[in-house]
Parts: sequence; C-alpha cells; structure tokens
Amino acid sequence: MIVDAPNGVETGLLAESEVRDLAAEGLASLALDGARVLVLVPDGTRTMPMGLMFDVLQTELTGRVAGLDFLVALGTHRAMTDADLSRHFGVDVRGGIAGRSRVFNHSWNDPESFVTLGTIPVREVEEITGGDLSQDVPVRVNRLILDYDHILICGPVFPHEVAGFSGGAKYFFPGIAAPEMIDVTHWLGALRTSYDTIGVADTPVRRMIHRATQFIDQVHSLLALVVSHDGVMGVFCGETFETWSRAASLSAGRHIVKVQKPFERVLAVMPEMYQDLWTGAKGMYKLEPAVADGGEVCIFAPHIREVSFMHGRVIEEIGYHCRDYFRAQWERFKQYPWGVLAHSTHVKGKGSYDPASRVEMARVKVTLATGIPRAICEKVNLGFRDWRSIERAEWEVVERAGEVLYRA
Repeated sequence: MIVDAPNGVETGLLAESEVRDLAAEGLASLALDGARVLVLVPDGTRTMPMGLMFDVLQTELTGRVAGLDFLVALGTHRAMTDADLSRHFGVDVRGGIAGRSRVFNHSWNDPESFVTLGTIPVREVEEITGGDLSQDVPVRVNRLILDYDHILICGPVFPHEVAGFSGGAKYFFPGIAAPEMIDVTHWLGALRTSYDTIGVADTPVRRMIHRATQFIDQVHSLLALVVSHDGVMGVFCGETFETWSRAASLSAGRHIVKVQKPFERVLAVMPEMYQDLWTGAKGMYKLEPAVADGGEVCIFAPHIREVSFMHGRVIEEIGYHCRDYFRAQWERFKQYPWGVLAHSTHVKGKGSYDPASRVEMARVKVTLATGIPRAICEKVNLGFRDWRSIERAEWEVVERAGEVLYRA
C-alpha cells in the first residue's frame, strides 16, 4: 500500500498533524506485528524532520513490534556522536541508546561489519551500465540487517548527483554498503556526469541499486518524505521501489526550478548542516545545470574549514578535475577510491582534457568562499575568494543551496 499526501500538496505544505496521520496510516499497512524492525535513517546532512518521524515511529510501533532500532546510513560520511544524534532525533541519546531503541552508525570502513549477499555478474553489469563498466560487482552490506525481520527505510527524496534522485533503496547502496558498491555506483555516476544525471529518475546507477537490493532477503519497505526547508510536502509509505518512484515524482515537481536565463555568476549560500566541502559541494551539483558556459559557481560557506573530514588526504593528492582528466590517465588514478574520484568530477563539473597538451578546460569555474585557506583551494584545483570580500549585489544568490536543483 502507498499512502500519498492529499490532493493539492503540490501547492502547499502539510500540517504536522497531517504528516503524523499519513505516516501512521502507512505504518499500519505494513506487516510489522511481532517483527524485529531496523530503521535506516539519514544523517544530519539531509533536511528531514527526523525528530518528528522518530516520535511517530516510537508512538506507532512500540508494543506492536518485537524490537525497534535505528541505523544511520552514513555511506562514507563521518559517524554521528551521541550529541549529534540527540539533536537529530530530538531525544537524549546516550551510549547509542534512545529510549528503548538502539542507534547505530554504519561502519563503512570496518571490513568485519559486512556480509556478502551475492554478486552481480559482469554480463548484468555491462547491460545495466550500457558497457560503461565490465566487471563483477560483489554485493556486501552491513551485517546488522541479518538480526532483523523487517528493514524500514525512513528518509527524504531529493534530486541527486549520482543516482538522479536520492532516497529509497539508496539507503542500502551506498547507505549501508561496503566500499565496492559505493565506489562502483559513484564512479558510474561520474562517467555519466552529474550534469546529465541529476534530477533524472531512471538512471544506470538507480538500476544498479535496485538490482543489488534484490539480494536482500529481509522484507523491506519505505517511509519517504518530500520536504523543503519550510516543511513537508508529501508522505509516502509502502513497498520500497514503487513508493520511491512516487516520492521522486513529487520531488521532480517541487525540487527542480527552471531559470529563464543561465546564471553567469551565482553564489551558493550553504547552510551549516554541511560541515565540509564533501557535503557542501552540493551547492555546485544543484546549480551547475543552470550556469552558462564560462560562468562561475561560488560556494559561500564561511563555516566550512575542511575539504573532507574522511577523505581530505586523498582529495589533496588528486585534486578536483573533470571526468575526462581521469579517464585519459586511468592507469595513474584507478588505484584511488572510485567514490572519491567521482566526488572530484562532480565538484569540477563538465569539462574536457587534451592528453597531448595536458590542458584541462572546465565548463564553469568553481570558487570557494569558505574557511578553507587559499593555499588548499589552489592545491586542489579550485578558485578562492575571501568570503569577507563577497558583495552579494554582484551575484545571483541562492540561499540555503544544496537540495533544490536549478536548470536553465
């Protein structure tokens, strides 16, 4: 069963009582009685009324299910502390305990935390990717799911640079996946480019994610929200794939803005939920399709002082470059984590590279007006502006950038 928001949601927001009622109706439709339930949730880098949803889940499922725990689908993000989790869930979290529930961080860099479910064979990979990749892909996820009867994904859906739209089964892959799947899906997205992927529902990456999900034996379902900074626009609950499709359709109608004229210079003002460039670069991803050739995206985030908490060393080695830069020198770069290479290409955007002259030409200029020093910006091949020198009147300004997609 899929529970949609009422008619007219496309032009307004839902009241908290409506969100609660829709979520409760959806949860009531799921076969959860007596089940051990693990809820996959986003970290703090996604706009999501997590406190409200945590309260709804506790209210509706306590006494109905045999167990209710939570796993933060970090992908390769930094683990959340108890203080982070307390703010996220709106309750006191101590020692990974929130009320009667346990809360876990996905240990993406711990080889012992994974279980192998199977392998997507090379012939299928070639078919899914249109020949972009030709290799077997092992399907490994956090072994914690084996301790539960039902996996409930609870998270928002937005346009996404790698998969086209976020959410749904993406909380399995890469959310709680091993590095192999993270690297393969992200590099596949890089090969197709963020520019040509973001805001598209049916992508090779999404098909790869759904194929990998078929290896999961546990029953799984989705409680998806379509949200803005102002509130909730839609609530969807039911079977994972179909429910995600419904949510992505609403997201496409609410999270994609068509601009009348391409931006020449645009200032992406990043909210503080993005604490490093690894996450704050969404300001580039969501604006690149709206920027004219030769234009500039400036990521404005004085609070960001790190390129990446988890991957900064690698990024400082490889820098930020377009896809063709890496493809032309694959023997040199293929040993690096493909997910990091993909991030590099997404930040740099579309471009070209001439191996003969060793000249790289980016379609747009990417500049940082952050707390990251000039020397580091130059080292990683990005522009630098002192954030204190920015005159907003000289720019097209997008406030709270990072989730709404702009297209020319």
